[in-house]
Amino acid sequence: MYENILLATDGSVASENAIGHAIGLADLHDAMLHALYVVDSDVYSAYSGDEYVDEHEGPEHGLEEVGEEALATVTERAADRGVEVIEALRHGRPHEEIVDYAADEGVDLIVLGTRRHPEEYRSLLGSVTDRVVRLADEPVAVVKTPVKS
Repeated sequence: MYENILLATDGSVASENAIGHAIGLADLHDAMLHALYVVDSDVYSAYSGDEYVDEHEGPEHGLEEVGEEALATVTERAADRGVEVIEALRHGRPHEEIVDYAADEGVDLIVLGTRRHPEEYRSLLGSVTDRVVRLADEPVAVVKTPVKS
């Protein structure tokens, strides 16, 4: 049913359950797993970075390192199940890059994690997951992270 599954990860706790779900689906369907991390251009372009000497010390570089670690985590976990992973790190607005990557790579399913945010947060900022669900042509599986009390 699935040949190419896209896991969009941000390396946060909200991605943890999604990683396991995506790996399990890729294993079950003998599918290629694409792991995508998007360095949010809105984050680093809004920061002046005056105290940084060059681009290798700035917020963009730090976000790339977080992305590389998040992708390595997916690849390591997938290797334990014998699932092959294609890692991708892109720059841009996360929801746009996820939707574009899925279309460019012929993805059959997008897997995203989510966690509950206060209503004020959602109404002010929305969420990447909400935007991807609305914009993607491919099926989207949203894996919730339970709220710990």
